[in-house]
Amino acid sequence: MKFANFQQLNILSPNCAVQYWYKAGYGKKHVILLHGASCDHITFEKQIDIFDDSYHVIAWDARCHGLSTLDESQKFDFKDMFKDCLRLFEIHQIEKAILIGQSMGGNLAQEIAYYHPEKVEKLVIIESTQNTQRLSWPERLTLKCARQILAIYPWKCYLSSAIKLCGTSEYACQYVKNCLLRMGKNRHIEIMLSVLNVLHEDKNYRFSMPVLLFGGEKSKAGNIRKIIEKWAASDENIRLKMIADAGHCANMDNPEEVNKHILEFIEGRGGILC
Repeated sequence: MKFANFQQLNILSPNCAVQYWYKAGYGKKHVILLHGASCDHITFEKQIDIFDDSYHVIAWDARCHGLSTLDESQKFDFKDMFKDCLRLFEIHQIEKAILIGQSMGGNLAQEIAYYHPEKVEKLVIIESTQNTQRLSWPERLTLKCARQILAIYPWKCYLSSAIKLCGTSEYACQYVKNCLLRMGKNRHIEIMLSVLNVLHEDKNYRFSMPVLLFGGEKSKAGNIRKIIEKWAASDENIRLKMIADAGHCANMDNPEEVNKHILEFIEGRGGILC
């Protein structure tokens, strides 16, 4: 059990209980781990050992994910998840944190950095699309029709496709499959649509903190491979690392390579911007 030495705590809200795992450190650095849509904190089980005892580490199950609950009568809303994340800062009196987000977690980390840059020391984004990008007209049309497309897509076919997109390793593929089966079609679609709605064009936006951006060389998820190099080239605060033999869940497919770069980045080693 990778999280056996963490405290399991919760954030209670109306119609919702968010579970999270916390390990106190003796230093001043805080790390918050944010998983992808329909997944949970186990996404990062191969990363937590890289943080020594000086780090305060938080990994959560976002509302409606994993062990966290959301009343069946309530819809998942990205904005509510955003508020939940800010409550972690309040509860643990965190002035600045290193945010590490995969997929949806990367979108959430970007939103925290966009609206509350003073709270983010460094940002690690793993296989997430750019929140502030300008979408092409076919992409805008696809987003507009996303609800109808996802609704008629047979669940078994969707599962098979999603699993292939998410990982190259048996470990990642089986994990994603289990998470999607546990979540179910209706909730998953609801979550995906809420994440897609968070995209907001801002052609002048640039990060004000150092960013480490990961892409999986074999990823076929969304438009990430299409835009990731252009995104990195447009912002001098971004350092891009493409991970070999990895798909959308790059940190699960090739954890050794990802962990090496994360550690160099957060500790300011290896010539990485800090």
